[in-house]
Amino acid sequence: MTTTSTTAPPTEARQRELRRVAFATVIGTTIEWYDFFLYASAAGLVFGSLFFAPAGPEFATILSFATVGVSFLFRPLGAFLAGHFGDKIGRKAMLVVTLILMGAATTLIGVLPTYQQIGVAAPVLLILLRILQGLSTGGEWGGAVLMAVEHAPDGKRGRYGAFPQIGVPIGLLLASGVLALMTGVISPGDAFLEWGWRVPFLLSFVLIIVGIIVRRAVDESPVFKEISEKKEKAKTPILTLFRKHWLLVVLAALTFAGNNAAGYMTTGGYLQNYATTPLADGGHVGMERTPVLLAVAGASVVWLIVTFAAGVVSDRIGRRNTYVIGWIAFLATVFLLFPLADTGNPWLLFVGVSLFAIGNGFTYGQQAAYFTELFPASIRYSGVSITYAIGAIIGGAFAPTIAAWLVQSTGTATSVAFYIAGVMVVAFAATLLLRDRTGIPLGPDHEQEQSVRHFVWQR
Repeated sequence: MTTTSTTAPPTEARQRELRRVAFATVIGTTIEWYDFFLYASAAGLVFGSLFFAPAGPEFATILSFATVGVSFLFRPLGAFLAGHFGDKIGRKAMLVVTLILMGAATTLIGVLPTYQQIGVAAPVLLILLRILQGLSTGGEWGGAVLMAVEHAPDGKRGRYGAFPQIGVPIGLLLASGVLALMTGVISPGDAFLEWGWRVPFLLSFVLIIVGIIVRRAVDESPVFKEISEKKEKAKTPILTLFRKHWLLVVLAALTFAGNNAAGYMTTGGYLQNYATTPLADGGHVGMERTPVLLAVAGASVVWLIVTFAAGVVSDRIGRRNTYVIGWIAFLATVFLLFPLADTGNPWLLFVGVSLFAIGNGFTYGQQAAYFTELFPASIRYSGVSITYAIGAIIGGAFAPTIAAWLVQSTGTATSVAFYIAGVMVVAFAATLLLRDRTGIPLGPDHEQEQSVRHFVWQR
């Protein structure tokens, strides 16, 4: 019988499989989040003028960021579908489906006519394609982290679970880097607005082909193999999840909401818009696009390193203790980000985003292992995916839109810092209410143990 993990030293064949899984999960999530962050960055930089120009500069920005949030509303549906079928037919199949869906939507955005060309149909089509991205993202993350963590050896779930997590900062790095190349070298100035913004979206088609080839070469999760062999698949995993574990879903979603609200200040395109909007259009900083994109790309490297480190550290000190470090780091730096951006100095902007990335990494790197260990095997894909999607809605869906409204209403980004800090405090409290389950057995033989004692007040 296939086992979920082993305490013996892995064989050479086992090591090769672990490397394939790590590579496949990081490549897949990198491509998925390249597409997602590319949209968010473009929403902050050009979509307002290209698709919502009649609304005027300030309101066009709010509408543009609202399309970023719209996709989050459809993440739960993607999570429901992928979770249901992922628990019924396997993790691997759903990973390929979500990758194809995301790539198709992103490529089509690259050929979409603007408002000037086809009128109101342009923003309508943009929103529809953004919805497809949301459906894809809702199912992608859960499958990727389960493939990574359920394959991992004992004592190294945090390390292997960090591979799909680092795909997120790599995706941001690629998206920011490609956009910087377009704005600074290939299509500077008006050329970027005319055609240059399309090229990064069209590149997604090539990346998707690579991702599909890599993912198809990986074996199915060993936990799902065991479930299939024992014929212990849940008939209605989503109903079981909410009937028995609704409070767990709520509290776990709140832990992610704090990370998501903070992270989307940079990954959601808000900071890029805040730093680059010309002073004549009501901006506060008025920097050039290219240095801002390069600063964010550089800080993505810091985020990547810290995210992987958090996964490794969580294997040693526990998932919850690692979160505590992250929340403290976040709260210590949240009021520095916008003052450093306000200087208009790209290097100080890089420092601000990099400091912010420390908290971001330490509340994200261990999340794959943390969420996997929270839910019973038979409903795990549904639990992980739906909890992630709900947390994303609460925290990140409209964080850039709320930030834009706060700055317009108060005239200062300090209000945004207070807003983010408030969400972080709620997430910190939710973290403390959940029991640390580091190292709990993941296989279906331990379903009873996996189904109880999630909260600190339970004995």
